[in-house]
Amino acid sequence: MARARRPDIRLKRAYERAAPSDGTRVLVDRLWPRGVTKQGARIDHWFKDVAPSAPLRRWFGHAVDRWEEFHRRYARELSRPNDQFDELLCLASERPVTLVFGARDPEHNNALVLREALLRAGRTRRTRTRRTRTRATATRATGKHRL
Repeated sequence: MARARRPDIRLKRAYERAAPSDGTRVLVDRLWPRGVTKQGARIDHWFKDVAPSAPLRRWFGHAVDRWEEFHRRYARELSRPNDQFDELLCLASERPVTLVFGARDPEHNNALVLREALLRAGRTRRTRTRRTRTRATATRATGKHRL
């Protein structure tokens, strides 16, 4: 059984040059970044469904004074079931992934919140896998099945 590894998730602005070390590049904005060509961006996946909802994005407007509330609301949005979130977590568990975003502010943007949520989910998944493996080993050793 392959051991689940810690997701390797990096962040990069869409306006920065792509590098081989980026691994899989995933655009995590609902809108394509202005002035960036699809060829120049070298985006492997565009996951619009993990981006903040349109009303939340408009409300935030990249106003730093709204950052904490945006962070809280967006984290709540990410806690809902989302196939693209799950796919992104699987990708990051297999190889390096760079979350590409268009915001100017590298310290107050949706990619930061998304990275935190993915890392948290990755820890939870590894812990659950480890517990399941430990129970299976204990069951084989004792011959008793736990319910």
